[in-house]
Amino acid sequence: MTLLNQTLNPPTAPTADTPQPPVKPSPEDIVTQLRSLRAQLNDELSPLTKEQRKKLVERSRRQSNPIVQSSINIMGAADIVSQAVGIPADAARQICDDSNRWTAVADELRSLLNGIEGANLLRQLRIADIASRAFTIGASVAGDPANAALVPHVEETKRLRKLARRKKSAAPQNPSPAPSPSPSEPTPHAADAPAKA
Repeated sequence: MTLLNQTLNPPTAPTADTPQPPVKPSPEDIVTQLRSLRAQLNDELSPLTKEQRKKLVERSRRQSNPIVQSSINIMGAADIVSQAVGIPADAARQICDDSNRWTAVADELRSLLNGIEGANLLRQLRIADIASRAFTIGASVAGDPANAALVPHVEETKRLRKLARRKKSAAPQNPSPAPSPSPSEPTPHAADAPAKA
């Protein structure tokens, strides 16, 4: 009957007109695409240290967009100003426009990064939950002789968990700074200290 069904109603292969579900790229595919994109944008990228970024942000906040536009208009009104600045007003406007357009790119990349990091944290939480349940179940059934193969695995996991707890407790705590004497209290001097008997 099945052969007859296949003969009379052969399975239809999707045609080029039928929309196919998109294939999700692997993390490695995405890394390759990002590296390719970075290579294409090499002249547009300027990695900064945290300190450099902070200084540039502070400097750029001093000039609001209306002030920048008005200053560019000064350049456009008198060639002597453009010549003194070293850039024509139209080129300055283009830099301003490019900056606004690249802000949209940065926003999208931040959103993408936030989504990727969030999804990965959820994966880590899920696998931690799975691992915890596996250990708990494995530890509870390892005592049965039928499950003797689990004993070395459970023992190794116990050892690793104990080691991880030890490392956490041995991590240096941020020592609180020693209290400094208040300005109203005189600082004791060695000469003022009582002599030891």
